[in-house]
Amino acid sequence: MKMSNSLLWFRRDLRAFDHAALHRALTSSNCVHCVFVYDSDILDPLPRDDRRVRFIHASLASLDAELRRLGGYLIVRQGRPLEVIPSLAAELACDAVWVCADYEPDAVERDARMAALLAAQGRKFLSVKDQVVFDSGEVLTLAGGPFSVFTPYKKAWLKRLAAQPEALAAYPVDAHADAFAAPAGPARLPTLAQLGFAEGPLPAAAGMEGAADLFERFLARLPDYGRARDFPAEDASSRLSVHLRFGTTSVRHLVRSARELQDSGAGGSGATVWLSELVWREFYMMILARHPQVVARAFKPAFDTLAWDEGAAADALFAAWCEGRTGYPLVDAGMAQLNHTGFMHNRLRMVTASFLTKDLGIDWRRGERYFALKLNDYELASNNGGWQWAASTGCDAQPWFRIFNPVTQSQRFDAQGDFIREWVPALARLGAKEIHAPWLLAPALLAERAVVLGRDYPLPVVEHDAARRRTLERFGRLKKTQ
Repeated sequence: MKMSNSLLWFRRDLRAFDHAALHRALTSSNCVHCVFVYDSDILDPLPRDDRRVRFIHASLASLDAELRRLGGYLIVRQGRPLEVIPSLAAELACDAVWVCADYEPDAVERDARMAALLAAQGRKFLSVKDQVVFDSGEVLTLAGGPFSVFTPYKKAWLKRLAAQPEALAAYPVDAHADAFAAPAGPARLPTLAQLGFAEGPLPAAAGMEGAADLFERFLARLPDYGRARDFPAEDASSRLSVHLRFGTTSVRHLVRSARELQDSGAGGSGATVWLSELVWREFYMMILARHPQVVARAFKPAFDTLAWDEGAAADALFAAWCEGRTGYPLVDAGMAQLNHTGFMHNRLRMVTASFLTKDLGIDWRRGERYFALKLNDYELASNNGGWQWAASTGCDAQPWFRIFNPVTQSQRFDAQGDFIREWVPALARLGAKEIHAPWLLAPALLAERAVVLGRDYPLPVVEHDAARRRTLERFGRLKKTQ
């Protein structure tokens, strides 16, 4: 039996295609209203020029336009969802509120409270899996528990997908569009100014069409992805992470495409490597869902006792890292890219995180919070997992005795210095063999290149070999106490 009215609450699923909760709402209701709430608790602490808010704002305009094409429309409110949603559900006489499941601890708590509030009104709260192919209880060890190492998880994930190909089935929306509540008038979406945010350039092409265009262009580069993805000067990555974060594309659609390209051979080895990256995303989401304590603590409890450097000197080093003035060109280039665009190449996420924790001896949580503030594609699970990997405190982490050398990384992954020159223009005159460690150059050569260290570009804030020894001692002391 169909429900009379339903409310679809969009959160991090800003699209009107292959949408599990929207499909379910449309096929089980006579009338479906759609809403997005600008959560004041999330937005209020953000800087007024936050790029992600602009991306969301543009994506909502795209979503409303598509809903109107289908015969519906989008209600947009600002406030606390726990107040807005029950009030709106009552106003529209909705029997149920539908959402796509969210696995972050705060979201899980919010949704439990929402379910209780709606139940008190006699309404249902219906949560549907959408942002992952398999959730945290679907890919398990033979003993029935969660994995803590990626490679066996990936093997089990792929095995389950082979046995359950229907997990990638699309959830059509347009075929059931007659159930949408018709718009009462023209679009009335709030402006950024009305929301209290500044206008500015978008960090990426927004909305469903932005995601589709990026994906189409990425497909031409996909065969070489396995090689090119490690080199930040090459335009090799898909740039779809921000679209996955806000749900302007469907993970099922991306995995389906990767599998089809694998099977046809058109995707080369790159399709296999890229699919593995999509599985990594689900692995970290599973870790967060099964081990929510990782938000504040190390996945491996023993590492919570690590003595990270603190005090004025550590604060000064942290500021140098944030501002891209460590004196290590590849590290500084990566931080400049992040600060100016909100995007950071994945190789550089590893390099900069390793440098903060292993060269500067600073708690990974400080770096994680800075990335959370700056990244357009910030997602708690992946950000936390990546930082704990680099700091050697997480599941499947980089062994603590393996420490990235920032100069070697620079020479290997930006051999010609093209990426460094783009983001550290003070070093633009240095040659390919000179740019990775300018402090080692002869004063006469620096003068010839018109580079004055300490004025045009900083001297290194630490000496890597000495920092490496300190890190080995730091982790070695911990090992002796276990």
